[in-house]
Amino acid sequence: MKKLVLPLSLMVPMLVFSQTKKRDTARTTDIEEIVFQKKVTGKTNDLTAVKISAKDAQNVASISGGIEGVIKTLPSVNSNTELSSQYMVRGGNYDENLIYINDIEIYRPFLIRNSQQEGLSIINPDMVSTVNFSAGGFEPKYGDKMSSALNIYYREPEKFELSGEASLIGGRLTAGLASKNKKLTALFSGRYRNTNLVLNTLKEDTNFNPRYFDFQTYLNYHINEKLSLSFIGYYSKNDYEMIPKEQSIDFGSLQRPINLNVQYAGKEDDKYKNMMGTFSMNYKPSDKWKFTLDAFSYQNREKEYYTIQSAYILQTFDPVTGDPTTSYDAGGQIEHARNDLFVRTYGAQFRSRFSPNPNTDIEVGFKYEKENLKDLTNEWKLVDSAGYSLPHEAFVDPRNPGNLELMYNISGNNHIEPTRMSAYAQYSQKFYWGSSKVFLNAGARVSNWSFNKETIFSPRAQFAIKPDWDSDMLFKLSGGIYYQSPFYKEIKDLDGNFNSNIKSQRSIQAILANDYEFTMYNRPFKLTTELYYKKMNNLIPYYMDNVRIRYSGQNNATGYAYGIDTRLFGEFVPGVDSWLSASYARVYENIDGKGDIPRPTDQRFRFAMFYQDYMPEFPSMRVNLTLTYAMGLPTGAPVLTDPYTYQRTLPSYKRVDIGLSKVFIDRKDNKKTYGFWGNFEELTLGVQVFNAFNIRNTVANQWITDANTNLMYPVPVRLTGRFFNIKLEFKIK
Repeated sequence: MKKLVLPLSLMVPMLVFSQTKKRDTARTTDIEEIVFQKKVTGKTNDLTAVKISAKDAQNVASISGGIEGVIKTLPSVNSNTELSSQYMVRGGNYDENLIYINDIEIYRPFLIRNSQQEGLSIINPDMVSTVNFSAGGFEPKYGDKMSSALNIYYREPEKFELSGEASLIGGRLTAGLASKNKKLTALFSGRYRNTNLVLNTLKEDTNFNPRYFDFQTYLNYHINEKLSLSFIGYYSKNDYEMIPKEQSIDFGSLQRPINLNVQYAGKEDDKYKNMMGTFSMNYKPSDKWKFTLDAFSYQNREKEYYTIQSAYILQTFDPVTGDPTTSYDAGGQIEHARNDLFVRTYGAQFRSRFSPNPNTDIEVGFKYEKENLKDLTNEWKLVDSAGYSLPHEAFVDPRNPGNLELMYNISGNNHIEPTRMSAYAQYSQKFYWGSSKVFLNAGARVSNWSFNKETIFSPRAQFAIKPDWDSDMLFKLSGGIYYQSPFYKEIKDLDGNFNSNIKSQRSIQAILANDYEFTMYNRPFKLTTELYYKKMNNLIPYYMDNVRIRYSGQNNATGYAYGIDTRLFGEFVPGVDSWLSASYARVYENIDGKGDIPRPTDQRFRFAMFYQDYMPEFPSMRVNLTLTYAMGLPTGAPVLTDPYTYQRTLPSYKRVDIGLSKVFIDRKDNKKTYGFWGNFEELTLGVQVFNAFNIRNTVANQWITDANTNLMYPVPVRLTGRFFNIKLEFKIK
């Protein structure tokens, strides 16, 4: 019997269909077995997954990071700051996204308050082979979060290689090794970044000293064709020092221009240290069976120390003459924190896959995890606007000490050591329905957390059909019940204590999608459209200040989200991929039955583009462009205030980043190089223009009280301006 291997739609990786007709008694005919397959590293049956090119991630001009920089151009993803690698998906916040490296869940730092502190993303684009991203409706093997799942698979080098990058904001060096028989492979990579030059574009007199360093390794030893061992190690150290001195901000309107002049004293000194290690054993006794056992450990040590005193003068101007008016206000504030966090998780997980035939997969898995959380919080803020906002009896009359009233005071000393267990089972089947190809993936997961003694059950399903039409169409339907299992942030209330009665947030999701593949200008294109709806309950309301999510610690809200995403993907220029993304999304919550209001992540309209090009006459001259327009988020209200009283939307986020490069050596062009340059596989010199149009975006508001009018003025917290970065990249093999 002959076998015919055909290409498959890009959006359905690893689909396999086979059909063999029965023999007729009167006439016997052998029919070809048809197998639709696409071989990729990190096999997935997830219909909702979008595959992202690791090469595109390396090329994108992005301050925050390569993989996340590309993800932020997808229609369902939103972010209103270029300094952060975090993102929001379909109305969810930064904490609602799963991230895996080689099927091991990883964590981000927890105490990060603003995007300037964040530093390097844990994902190293130099080590990546495959990127699968799902914006919702993902399969049961992924964990309990409500928004998205990102699964990264690291690659194995085939021979010795050495690559690196040097730029004005940092550098990296990656080395790969492989034995002659390919049984042993090793990949090592170190990165360093200092964004001081970028932060200097913030137009404020501040001394920044942000230093970020990490080291990663990926080792593999193939004992034989059936058994292999691997290890992933990660160490990261982020030091962020900020000494503010002076700042002058102009805001308001043409009719009432306002200037805020602030003098500072004090400093901020934050330290974040993360470590992770994973040992895996893979056993594949036959083509039908695969077993994986992972032992993992993660440790996070964070210190957030700052004491910053500020004194300000708030002044208005005559709109005609421009002269300052006599009505102005003076005041000050002190922000103080001594926050320490220690997080350690360790455990093991077992996964197995049984494939009785090319069309069927049965997967089961079990995970045991022990957690150790030590949290010491001491954070407060004092605001004084000419004696208006605080009764200073102690200062007026020393004999009457009185109570010093703070804007907020969060204090807690918590230590818990809970256990988390989870299991999943899923069934995947590919078959023909008449002449249409059909894919089905269904299953469920169950998990228990000893801290709140809660057990959750999450059934999920995916269905796709590819009709036998002249037009290349694929229709998909996915959904289920998705939980947001609580962890450190969700269980901590506004007083700084852990709430053992907290429950998992829940969403019921339904996603309807269509992929339409067609040819235009003799080049391939794909138009993807997705409609989704989420019904949510047991929500924990939160405040979002810059990139910090601060939860109320109570399950006292319900909500819903809906939207439409579209993406046109293809070769706008022959040989390179580009895409346009557009989306409209709304998300609402109802707190304590008071009525529906937009959640802090209410996105509304968003447009993004990732475009690559080169000069036809000089193909070594290349360019990539990332463009983003997103309507402002409703996070401009004062933190820790009643969201029904304050509803203020931030300005729209608009940004264009451009990468220009000249390729001096590329062995793929089959051009010979001699002498010293003959050792190079690739050599590229590039210029990156961040925020090409110098648009001053706003990430949050700082609120100042006018004692004369009792008004609170929103002072915009601006993001970075235009910055030119020079980058040299090389690869030696």
